[in-house]
Amino acid sequence: MNLLLEGLSAACLLAGSFLCITGGVGLLRLPDFFSRVHAAGVTETLAAPLLLTGLMLQMDWSLDLLKVLLIMLFLLATNPTASHAMAKAALHGGQGPNDEKAEEDKGSIS
Repeated sequence: MNLLLEGLSAACLLAGSFLCITGGVGLLRLPDFFSRVHAAGVTETLAAPLLLTGLMLQMDWSLDLLKVLLIMLFLLATNPTASHAMAKAALHGGQGPNDEKAEEDKGSIS
């Protein structure tokens, strides 16, 4: 049983770490604001709960386990909402998807 929990914990921690790295690369390499918001949203919504689940599988039943569970539930409730709010604010501010790329293309054509 203990070996199974260790394996599940390691799998969750590895998957969460991989998603954190790919999200960071996405923030650096993706072309426009909306793609970057998507990369950040995926990182926060998938990677953080996987990392927290991996940590919870290594904890004993205690108040600390409940606190980490509450943190995970708070992250799952707020991160998608925050990503959506940032994207909607950018749309209302007049920025459309791929605006930066469109400006680069206009400059290279003329």
